[in-house]
Amino acid sequence: MEDRVRFDQLKRREFITLLGGSLSGLRGTRAARTQETSQVFISRKGPWGFDLSGTDLTIKPGDDFFRYSNGVWFDRAVIAPDRNTNSVDTVLLDSVESRIREILVRGETGVEPSARGDAAKIGIFYSNFMDEARVEALDANPIAPLIQMLRIADTRADLAELMAKTFFRAIFNLSIDIDAKEPIKYAVVIRQGGLGFPNRDYYLTAQFSDQRAGYLAYMVQILTLIGWDTPKEFAATILSFETAIAEASWSLTESQESEKTYNPMSVAQLAETAPFPWRRFLRGAGLGKLDHLVLAEVTAIPKIAALYARTPIATLKAWQAFHLVDAVAPYLSKRFVTPNFQFHDKTLGGVAELAERWKRGVRLVESEMGEAIGRVYAARYFNLTFQGKAQIDDLVTRIRLAMERRIERVAWMARETKNKALDKLSRLKVKIGYPNEWRDYSALEIRPAELVGNVHNARMFNWLRKVDRLNSPVDRDEWEMTPQMVNSDYSANLNEVILPAGQLEAPYFDPAADPAVNYGGIGALIGHELTHGFDDDGRKYDAAGALSNWWTDTDAREFNARAAELSRQYSSFELLPGVHVDGDLTLDENIADLCGALVALDAYHDSLVGKSAPVLNSFTGDQRFFLSYAQTFRAKKTEDATRQQLVSDPHPPEQYRVNGIVRNIDAWYQAFNVQAGDKLYLANENRARIW
Repeated sequence: MEDRVRFDQLKRREFITLLGGSLSGLRGTRAARTQETSQVFISRKGPWGFDLSGTDLTIKPGDDFFRYSNGVWFDRAVIAPDRNTNSVDTVLLDSVESRIREILVRGETGVEPSARGDAAKIGIFYSNFMDEARVEALDANPIAPLIQMLRIADTRADLAELMAKTFFRAIFNLSIDIDAKEPIKYAVVIRQGGLGFPNRDYYLTAQFSDQRAGYLAYMVQILTLIGWDTPKEFAATILSFETAIAEASWSLTESQESEKTYNPMSVAQLAETAPFPWRRFLRGAGLGKLDHLVLAEVTAIPKIAALYARTPIATLKAWQAFHLVDAVAPYLSKRFVTPNFQFHDKTLGGVAELAERWKRGVRLVESEMGEAIGRVYAARYFNLTFQGKAQIDDLVTRIRLAMERRIERVAWMARETKNKALDKLSRLKVKIGYPNEWRDYSALEIRPAELVGNVHNARMFNWLRKVDRLNSPVDRDEWEMTPQMVNSDYSANLNEVILPAGQLEAPYFDPAADPAVNYGGIGALIGHELTHGFDDDGRKYDAAGALSNWWTDTDAREFNARAAELSRQYSSFELLPGVHVDGDLTLDENIADLCGALVALDAYHDSLVGKSAPVLNSFTGDQRFFLSYAQTFRAKKTEDATRQQLVSDPHPPEQYRVNGIVRNIDAWYQAFNVQAGDKLYLANENRARIW
């Protein structure tokens, strides 16, 4: 089901990167002492909204602008033992999590009458998780019925039906998304799945040999805990099974290509293309009457189906048993929680210590009932003043206008394509803060003292609401993000940008800061999201959000050639010995970073209405803009987290989101007098120029 898919895949845009934590292998949270240090960083904005104490002005800007802007901060930054990252965003997330904790502890107390029912549910849900004594007493009892369901499954068809149910792993990921070519309706989408690692590279490349050994040991632990026969032998066969799936799977770069992954067909055609018990699988997900769907990785899925058909059923059952326990382990006793943490967070991410229980409880309820929390959060903590709202509105207007002017100016694009691009830009919608209508959780049953049962109920509720509306028009008012998220997003199918309340905080946005700082912060972020409508993949969607070819062949070739230059630049960056950034995987984000900074700088200049920017602390307006831009990418990660990011995340490491971008902006060279011979210097003809 889609809710499980969201945990199993690193799907799109900033969501996974900035969520900041999850219950099985994403980033943990930071210890209090580091939080306090970083909070000082956020609040100590200097005289005009920038933390000058974090700079290293002994570095030449043209040699390493990331360290020039952030070097002292980076050197003194400490990654807390319960995190694998220290960054601007983790600081904001610390604050958000503390606020959510307060909301969950208070429950319905102090909540407006119309929201009290949902507030009571999230309070009960949280208290379930915090009742550690009961969790320990129950031990493995909550999963015993699920294990028994697996033991009595006799056929591959039985297992296929179980795959689609909550907590069970599937070799195919099933979701309900907006139809890419008909964005007025929803479609069922089937994608490749079945991997326990974040990415196929973990199975197939030498750099992750230690992680593979750790995975094997973890599987033995889990199978032993539930009394599965011959755990060592089955762990080895499970790893072999998943390795074969990885070999058949598409790369993450290929899976991001919208045109390749849109393959509509009937269920009958799917059964011919990839023989598998599809009807039982779909019935398990409540889609037994489904006629048509969309297949994503069209050549990989038949191979995975064939692998399923020839793998011994005993191996398939052991594989399911392991992944079932792995999925539920965070909500069980310590003897399950500890090995789960050791593998997902420590082995894969370099996290030293398990996060405090309250933090894990906050993340659980946030992941399952986030909008119920958001309703209270928005009312209690989102206090964007009239001045602040007016500034955000003005920023959005000026950035939109700056993008319009850039489209008009590009010499390589034909008038016909320009007009369609301008139409798309004019119809782009920006949602700010929180939704106008809140999700109704009245049908979700949350019971006291039933933690695993409530996780199951919440995931079923979230899935079935999507099943129930499958044949209804797309809800264009729905938010795919909660107000408290420190994140932002562009939806190609909706042609809209979402800016949640959690993102509208310093250092991204501060109504009292120098305008250059706000344009370099939230302005560049808004520009980034807007540009996703015109990046390598987003440009393939038209003004109505439909996947369509609205470019002339000549314009498409020219765009691709210009984008390829940026890809080549990023592929040359070697962060670890022998490990490079993948310029193709990160291309969409790199285009969005580059154009986002460009349009934000244009908008900043426009906001000056012909006047010169003041010089503050010896920094010009343009210098302050670039410093602010660099400040938003302050981040320090463990090596394991960095390796994971390089193969599984469409965002490059943060230092390249600074250095890789500014070297392609003419105004940066002028602002900091960057000359030939400086390490970041690119000759004019070698700078990537897309928009």
